[in-house]
Amino acid sequence: MEGKLYVCPTPIGNLEDMTFRTINILKEVDLIGAEDTRRTIKLLNHFDITTPMTSYHMHNVREKGEYLINKLIEGENIAIVSDAGMPGISDPGQDIIKLAIENEIEVIALPGATASITALVISGFDTDRFIFHGFLPSKDGDRRKELEIIREYKYTTIVYESPYRVKDTLADIIKVIGDIDISVSRELTKKYEETIRGKASEVLKVFEAKESIKGEFVLVLDTKYEEEIGEIDIKEELMKLIEAGEKKSVAVKKVSLEYGIPKNLVYKESLEL
Repeated sequence: MEGKLYVCPTPIGNLEDMTFRTINILKEVDLIGAEDTRRTIKLLNHFDITTPMTSYHMHNVREKGEYLINKLIEGENIAIVSDAGMPGISDPGQDIIKLAIENEIEVIALPGATASITALVISGFDTDRFIFHGFLPSKDGDRRKELEIIREYKYTTIVYESPYRVKDTLADIIKVIGDIDISVSRELTKKYEETIRGKASEVLKVFEAKESIKGEFVLVLDTKYEEEIGEIDIKEELMKLIEAGEKKSVAVKKVSLEYGIPKNLVYKESLEL
């Protein structure tokens, strides 16, 4: 019989967030595929887990993926873990999961810690509908293009960011999307956990005042498009630009940028002119 692939979340900071079930699975499987064996060994030692490990990361997904699949086909049970949180979310775990499904191998995901949902819940923003956008590009131009996509979303949006780019990203959010409400969390579940809420400009000032910035960041963006639209007359703003000589398509783009409203909603209003 073929083995099973277990997707095992690990703590995002506090080791007490490790579940009993995850500990038991990691002890029972034949092999653990770890994103970074040097980090995972510390976790395994803490819980007296002696299961053999093998590295499985973004630089060896092809060859090691085939290796793990063959082991599963031979009947071994394998667990995959990331450095922190749920494997498959912004890490190479998604590749081995896809391979397992393609080979009709049973995949079992265990529940556990994940930074995105933790940050969303404590943001105070709408949780009925939200979008997880993952990491933004590191290059300035690419990041701004990505933010132009995000500005079209209608729901709460979650993004990950590094401490080295968080100030630039906040500045770009203000420039591309607008001075929206935002919640920024870092070092979640750890000793120096911190969440700062407010307008993007206010949050940016907080980080500009810090001598050093450490920790992985989760940014939760609250784009209250309905409220913003209710405060202005889109048709009136469009007509001002059109009467000034702008083409309708250009007017739509300018109103969208000026008021931080999704372009598709402004375009819809323009159809009624």
